[in-house]
Amino acid sequence: YGHSNQLRQARAMGDYLIVGVHTDEEIAKHKGPPVFTQEERYKMVQAIKWVDEIAPGAPYVTTLETLDKYNCDFCVHGDDITLTIDGKDTYEEVKTAGRYRECKRTQGVSTTDLVGRMLLMTKAHHSNIDEDLDYRKHTDNFGKGPKGHSPWTGVSQFLQTSQKIIQFASGKEPQPGDTIIYVAGAFDLFHTGHVDFLEKVHLLAEKPYIIAGLHFDQEVNRYKGKNYPIMNIHERTLSVLACRYVSEVVIGAPYAVTADLLDHFRVTLVCHGMTEVVPDKDGSDPYEEPKRRGIFQLVDSGSNLTTDLIVQRIIKNRLEFEARNQKKEAKELAVLEAMKRLEEEKH
Repeated sequence: YGHSNQLRQARAMGDYLIVGVHTDEEIAKHKGPPVFTQEERYKMVQAIKWVDEIAPGAPYVTTLETLDKYNCDFCVHGDDITLTIDGKDTYEEVKTAGRYRECKRTQGVSTTDLVGRMLLMTKAHHSNIDEDLDYRKHTDNFGKGPKGHSPWTGVSQFLQTSQKIIQFASGKEPQPGDTIIYVAGAFDLFHTGHVDFLEKVHLLAEKPYIIAGLHFDQEVNRYKGKNYPIMNIHERTLSVLACRYVSEVVIGAPYAVTADLLDHFRVTLVCHGMTEVVPDKDGSDPYEEPKRRGIFQLVDSGSNLTTDLIVQRIIKNRLEFEARNQKKEAKELAVLEAMKRLEEEKH
């Protein structure tokens, strides 16, 4: 949602927004291994409602040639500077030419922060962390480098405001002739699996109006366990609202899809993906009412990506990263010891 907010701001500066997305190779070279593949990232960016077009395989350093190729007047980036592997500002050329604009970074979130929450796998970010020794023990480990330190890692510092929700919301009421479709879930770490599902649901009607019900953190934790959700309800709300297929979000939707809810929103169709449906607290089926009305439909997204899978990728990347650093440190140590021995032999 931090990226979405940046794209929202960029779109407001002009009439047509083209988003350059780097290849896996470019990211690995300058920043380390990406969590999502380039194809997944192309799809994610294209699904954000403020994006008009994507430029796949965009170069890491933005040049005037790139801007001219896509007929762009200027480029936009957040107010956090990005550097190449050799420490150069990646926007130097366009800044000098006066074809650069800046937007504000979203406070309280970064990719590093979210990665930290996934690696911690404690409930620290849902509770008061002062007493959580496990949290304190691990906080130092998730900065950008082996000695990096992020005091916020593992804890959401994002503060929701009504203004931010208004900026993200479509503000469109359902129109006569619209098919009102209701979907519900955690929508945690909003990813391509969610996008594929919502896109399929969107195709079910000529004029779809999709309402996404988001469960509160405690509810998600009840049926997902571990330290899920990684993102709190406010963060998940913005992530889902940024998707072009979603018209409205119910913040803290009831787990059971009740008759009241269906009547209130005048729901025509209720959809669920192919993932497991955990029974409600009393053991009942949360989709009992829509099934009774004959308006329930299972939708196969065709994607096998889940939040669990993303967390596994993160952990795998982290372990590889640590192994690489240990190897590097051992090599450096061996070189130092060899030099020390040579010095001693000289004397």
